[in-house]
Amino acid sequence: MVAKFELNNEGVVVIIGSGASGGTLGTDLALAGIDTVILEAGPRVEIEDFVNDEWKSFSQIAWLDQRTTSGNWRVHKDFAGLPAWIVRAVGGTTIHWAGASLRFQDYEFKAKTHYGDVKGANLLDWPITLTEMEPWYDKAEDRMGVTRTNGIEGLPGNNNFKVLKAGADKLGYKECHTGRMAINSAPRHGRGGCQQIGFCFQGCKSGAKWSTLYAEIPKGEDSGHLEVRPNCHVMKIEHDDKGKVTAVVYADKDGKEQRQKARVVCVAGNSIESPRLLLNSASKLFPNGLANSSGMVGKNYMRHMTGSVYAIFEKPVHMYRGTTMAGIIRDEARHDPSRGFVGGYELETLSLGLPFMAAFLNPGGWGREFTSALDNYDKMAGLWIVGEDMPQEQNGVTLHKEVKDKNGLPVPNVHFDDHPNDIAMRTHAYKQGTALYESVGATAIYPTPPYPSTHNLGTNRMSEKPKDGVVNKWGQTHDIKNLFIADGSQFTTGGAENPTLTIVALATRQADTIRNMMSKGEL
Repeated sequence: MVAKFELNNEGVVVIIGSGASGGTLGTDLALAGIDTVILEAGPRVEIEDFVNDEWKSFSQIAWLDQRTTSGNWRVHKDFAGLPAWIVRAVGGTTIHWAGASLRFQDYEFKAKTHYGDVKGANLLDWPITLTEMEPWYDKAEDRMGVTRTNGIEGLPGNNNFKVLKAGADKLGYKECHTGRMAINSAPRHGRGGCQQIGFCFQGCKSGAKWSTLYAEIPKGEDSGHLEVRPNCHVMKIEHDDKGKVTAVVYADKDGKEQRQKARVVCVAGNSIESPRLLLNSASKLFPNGLANSSGMVGKNYMRHMTGSVYAIFEKPVHMYRGTTMAGIIRDEARHDPSRGFVGGYELETLSLGLPFMAAFLNPGGWGREFTSALDNYDKMAGLWIVGEDMPQEQNGVTLHKEVKDKNGLPVPNVHFDDHPNDIAMRTHAYKQGTALYESVGATAIYPTPPYPSTHNLGTNRMSEKPKDGVVNKWGQTHDIKNLFIADGSQFTTGGAENPTLTIVALATRQADTIRNMMSKGEL
């Protein structure tokens, strides 16, 4: 029986957001017998409702609330109102994500120590280590069914991967395979194996890809301790005169204001909405926003250094057939300053459907080069570059001074300027991607600048000292004992790896922490 909790129930844990962090955290707390409410801004869209059509799916699940941008990044130039390509629905961006599940490397938890002082960067070591995280990575990989772990076979390689692998071999790369993917290569944990449908970004209609929507949340609901409320957009977190959070105010599906009391509040709304909520919750006691004594709420936004390389070949490739991102080269994911930058990057297979390819390849463009690319779409192969970008204090989320949403609250403005290290890394990656495709006979190559962000990180960063960040090593805010941050906004630095596995590992760890603290009467 699905739980239904009263608004005046002061004993519940309230989680804001239902994605990789919120859905995992809420499920684990519920399975531990802790009454939990998840408030999700979007609707509940089930597997059978997913649409294998890029534009229809985008309208169905993407977060399209008004936002503004600033800075020198390509997104501000070409997609000023869409800083992020993420999901507003139960399950969050685990509906849209490609499934790549990589662990941080040990040095990436200590970037400040390994990279030293990088001019213009606000580097900081995480207050945790890989050794400390390994047991939680183990648990996350098992629950998510990550291929090439726990004896799980890797996914098969489609034609896009075969082109990548041929080029990798030509360049002498050694670590190239179909990746560690949270997509079942065979039936597991009650979910079927991958059917190679190819619409991974539009929601997995076979359920092979791990998503909190169907792999986690139903388990929590079955326990009788979890209530998920869709179409509930949180506007403010309230607190008492001692600074302890006491309630969450939200607009329900009818736009009516509701107030859910809480014993503990966990913010898991992503790296744009989470700092926005803390800033919008400013009060006399917290004039600069909740948990913001350091002034770091909303700052140090990271989105990974990204870009793409597409290539045309003489014969058909049909890159869109098969799992979207089952293919990776890891050789460049190392710290080697001799390349002209600190940190490293991954090269991962990527295909976009023809509608999105037309939109992202050259927005608003036309002409012979552009039309030739589209005309040869069936002969195209593609890869995505994802690498560590430098945290910069000025990059971040602020409240717009004039533009407000339908609830009368300031919309978030997302500011991002590329750091010189990001530019040097992207230049190197474009060169390597181009050389890879040239080595196997490409007739035309299209280096493509970054899309709207899917990896949004760092705006409530984890720090050992309260003055340097927003949360401690457990995701608990330095300023408010019963307020936690669970999502990617707690990342101190971004590493070169896709972040979801680390987000899930941290959420699993945080659930254990909250359970222990509650049992001891510390919350």
